[in-house]
Amino acid sequence: MTSTVVDDTLFAQLDPPVLAGSDCASCAVVAFPAVSRCPGCAGTAVSRVSLPRRGTVWTWTEQSFAPKPPFRVPDSGFEPFVVAYVDLGPVVVEARVTSPVQIGDEVGLRLLDLGDCTTFAFEKVAA
Repeated sequence: MTSTVVDDTLFAQLDPPVLAGSDCASCAVVAFPAVSRCPGCAGTAVSRVSLPRRGTVWTWTEQSFAPKPPFRVPDSGFEPFVVAYVDLGPVVVEARVTSPVQIGDEVGLRLLDLGDCTTFAFEKVAA
């Protein structure tokens, strides 16, 4: 990895990458990213959990225009990319996808080096 991780708190571990969520002991709502107060019941009995590394594409779209400031890096040479909602079972995660996908495809978690930072993404699992 040549760059720093965009946010260490998103991960339970980096090798192999595993996302960190939170699980509410009161109402069983799982959230990503991890939170200290449950978005379902507002309770504080939440614990940090590792999320599944594989999931299913719930839906996807192509980001075909550059983000507006402050998210755009000036003169960065924007290239379109795929964004998907990935159903991990206990929670649905929004993420970049590094390979062509269709709804229902199985995808696996990976790290994505963007040059100035490293983040998480998913790619289609080979059949």
